[in-house]
Amino acid sequence: MNLTNKVALITGANGGLGMAVTKAFLEAGAQVAGVSPKIQDSDFDHPNFKAFAGEIASGESARSVCSAVSSKFGRIDILVHLVGAFKGGKPVSETDDDTFRAMLDSNLVAAFYIIRAVLPDMRARGNGRILAIGSKAAIEPAPMIGAYAASKAALVSLVRTAAIENKDRGITANVILPGTMDTPGNRAAMPKADPSKWVQPNHVASMLVHLATDEASQISGAAIPILGGEL
Repeated sequence: MNLTNKVALITGANGGLGMAVTKAFLEAGAQVAGVSPKIQDSDFDHPNFKAFAGEIASGESARSVCSAVSSKFGRIDILVHLVGAFKGGKPVSETDDDTFRAMLDSNLVAAFYIIRAVLPDMRARGNGRILAIGSKAAIEPAPMIGAYAASKAALVSLVRTAAIENKDRGITANVILPGTMDTPGNRAAMPKADPSKWVQPNHVASMLVHLATDEASQISGAAIPILGGEL
């Protein structure tokens, strides 16, 4: 899987999943712009990595990040949006407004802003890859996670809509739907769970790299489950 000379903007690049994904894209030859509120060039010892410390919580901040990346690398060929959050534990009838809004902001609104920000240049150049991380919960809702599941389901709809709207310009858009991932954060949050059944981040990273290649140019509008031992 060769991404030599491709420029990838990866949000959440130094997170639990982001570390594996960023390393995979660098190993495939991509130039990587890693975006996160707290990220440094030293997080990845690689000449093709550049850190962009910043937020994408508003339309203005997302456009600012994309402008900075384009100024450095000349363009953005690939968007890999990994930013997201989880909060649950209560039924819909008891879910408070702040939790509902937080899930929408983290899992949908930020994705909308960054996807909207990268599209004009991709459309002008007639090429691009948009990739996002959803969740198994987007298509298989479960009790006590209504706000989270709804936000991830909306993300799937957003990505698939972007695929349809931009198919005439050589742009693909796909979303990965993993089960519980084996990250340090999940291990800390669920110490009694069996992580042997969880999805390994490097498997998700490999799928994302493949979807970013020219060989995957006919895959678009897909919502791809990666469930590990939870199948």
